[in-house]
Amino acid sequence: MDAIKEDQLLDCTGMLCPMPIVKTKKAMNDLQSGQVLKMIATDAGSPPDIAAWSRQTGNELLASTEEGGKFVFFLKKA
Repeated sequence: MDAIKEDQLLDCTGMLCPMPIVKTKKAMNDLQSGQVLKMIATDAGSPPDIAAWSRQTGNELLASTEEGGKFVFFLKKA
């Protein structure tokens, strides 16, 4: 997989639901259409939450991985 270049990084390490979603929504509001947000979270509920949020908002989930106990998401603003 080619490396995805993010326009903004959001670190939600240590935050519990619903804060990763709340912070992601705020960060995405600050981006222009087509820009990419990289979000890092440690909450085990983040993968299904981010996937559902992406579907509901129309923002594209480009990638979702787990690296060393951290979940990494790349979201493209619609």
